[in-house]
Amino acid sequence: MTAPQWDLLLTDATLACFDTSHGYGLREHAALACKDGAIAWVGAMTDLPGPAEALAENVRALDGALVTPGLVDCHTHLVFGGRRDREFEMRLEGVSYQDIARAGGGIVSTVRDTRAADEDALLAQSLPRARALVADGVTTLEIKSGYGLDLASERRMLRTARRIGQILGIDVRTSFLGLHALPPEFSDDRTGYVDAVCGQMLPTLAEEGLIDAVDAFCEGIGFTREETRHVFEVAHRLELPVKLHAEQLSDLDGAALVAEFGGLSADHLEHLSASGIRAMAEAGTVAVLLPGAFYALRDTKLPPIQALREHGVAMAVATDLNPGTSPLLSLRLSANMACTLFRLTPEEALRGVTVHGARALGLKDRGTLAVGQRADLAIWQASAPAELCYWIGGPLLKASYAAGRPLFKAN
Repeated sequence: MTAPQWDLLLTDATLACFDTSHGYGLREHAALACKDGAIAWVGAMTDLPGPAEALAENVRALDGALVTPGLVDCHTHLVFGGRRDREFEMRLEGVSYQDIARAGGGIVSTVRDTRAADEDALLAQSLPRARALVADGVTTLEIKSGYGLDLASERRMLRTARRIGQILGIDVRTSFLGLHALPPEFSDDRTGYVDAVCGQMLPTLAEEGLIDAVDAFCEGIGFTREETRHVFEVAHRLELPVKLHAEQLSDLDGAALVAEFGGLSADHLEHLSASGIRAMAEAGTVAVLLPGAFYALRDTKLPPIQALREHGVAMAVATDLNPGTSPLLSLRLSANMACTLFRLTPEEALRGVTVHGARALGLKDRGTLAVGQRADLAIWQASAPAELCYWIGGPLLKASYAAGRPLFKAN
């Protein structure tokens, strides 16, 4: 008897392939096969080269269920110690995010709690957050450092992020965010801290293989354009890609700066200028929209969505999962918010959490359902793609696969 040629075959599926420049790439009454962690065949059921049971080791009939690429959450701060729900109350009592930060709250309070936690404690606190994202369809996850702000603590954060990927069986991409906030011990020495980031932390952690990209918070309450340039120059010498928290609270022309370095993405962008949009379009830098932070901060300044469309800038959508300004555990809810708050179409939002989310991480091997792509798949209790943005919460994921291996199955 001839051995089956595929490891996994999904039959009678509705596939949203996202393999064309526009539309969902929808294929009904379709099948998809996987071999050695990659997609090996996509087509109509009537075009299968033989009986399904003879073609694959594992055959799963889906009865028309929707299959999409596994979701990509390309911007999270998932690893941290402590909690910040009191700040949620304070903001509702009228205290601004900036005032909370200046009073020693905000990022700096999470730094204290993160520094106090060892690696196992960080893992114990962070792993449930990652599991929640996986249960909502995520198969690739970015996790930033930036709550340690010294070498030992940043290392613990990045090592914890790597462990999360290993434990859950997903691809975790790490971003070093040393320029996130000024730690208390450098409160009177900004230059000294930037020098420590660029001269010690970044080179050491890169040599240890803990960094996939370099990020910074370029903002009035964060770091200047010149300080950001300094860390980007070091990243460039280390051959690490860059990305940036840009234009969230004000316009410091950060988007143009990250584009100058051929950056993967500029994220937030509520105050993005026309010149910044043009620079991103020319560089191919992805705009990462973070509606969770917009919602949590009760912001009113919308990102310039129509201008981004007109200039052909790819738009990704992410959770920005963090303890202070986006405690959001659902990428699909973030896609819903991108539609309802930012007026993205469901197609744009779903491209934002698949193909463009992958592009924002520099990953070309996922985000679409096409032969040769990594077999990251999400099977939904849904019959049409727009349903994934239409429902406000609720468990829609039936099952998922990461590189062809079972990742999640609903009870």
